[in-house]
Amino acid sequence: MARKISFLNYKGGVGKTSLIVNLASCLALSGKRVLLCDLDTQSNASIWLLRLDRWNGINSSGEGAVYSIFNPGNATLADCLVRDVVQDKNGEKVIPGLDLIPTTFNLVDLESDLESGNPNQPPYSIFHEQLAELEDDYDFILFDCPPNILRASQCGVYSSNEIYVPANPDALSLVGFTLLVEKLQKFHRASASFRRSGMGVPAEIRGIIFNSIKGNVDIEVPKIRMQLRLNQFRSQKKVSAQAKIFNAQVRDANIVRRAVTLGLPVVLVGDHRHEGESVVTDYNHVADELVQHEPT
Repeated sequence: MARKISFLNYKGGVGKTSLIVNLASCLALSGKRVLLCDLDTQSNASIWLLRLDRWNGINSSGEGAVYSIFNPGNATLADCLVRDVVQDKNGEKVIPGLDLIPTTFNLVDLESDLESGNPNQPPYSIFHEQLAELEDDYDFILFDCPPNILRASQCGVYSSNEIYVPANPDALSLVGFTLLVEKLQKFHRASASFRRSGMGVPAEIRGIIFNSIKGNVDIEVPKIRMQLRLNQFRSQKKVSAQAKIFNAQVRDANIVRRAVTLGLPVVLVGDHRHEGESVVTDYNHVADELVQHEPT
């Protein structure tokens, strides 16, 4: 059974997309079958992995992106699936086992314009039912969620078993984490009547991952403050009893921005070893810890 994981923080700009793209790549390169679902209307993960030329085709046609599944009689998630999405400059597929369900800017319409044909089947229920047809093909399904719990994020959160919070070592990440816990409780209550038998408990926050850490930043004090808040939420049973701050963390590196420009995960950018201890090592350590932190 696939582990279905949402990456989400109410604070934007924490490097969530770079974390999820590179984690997905590390997991796939280790032999895991990985599906990355882009639910962020900014489409950054989709543009990164597809590159602009392929993504522009989807954006122009409106076909093959996740929003199309919410129009009755149109596509399914299976129709949107881009298999072995990562290609080199020659168009050769270079990370077998890493698939993508892309999004485009029109996903924002899900928040305002879309009227479900069945008021008793909200978008997150439609998404979950279609995802169920794919999940047996994967070890991990990762959801790149925007910094809120509106309709697009709800699709990932409702379908997930786990939530991880990317964070920077700053006060705003702590605020974003706190707000996320509050909003998550409200969504779980609102969606409880739609949960089906066999879905298990609603997704719990199981970890915080410090990401994009600048070289001159002291992380210890922000880490202590985050740990204290996490302990508080654990005692209130608002997060998983096994929730923790990951030991592995990811430093900031220019090579990540270069990787975005090249349309490749960092591990495939040839000069990453020239930055001293490689940020690739960071991503691999986080991926290893994620694998080991499997729910009991």
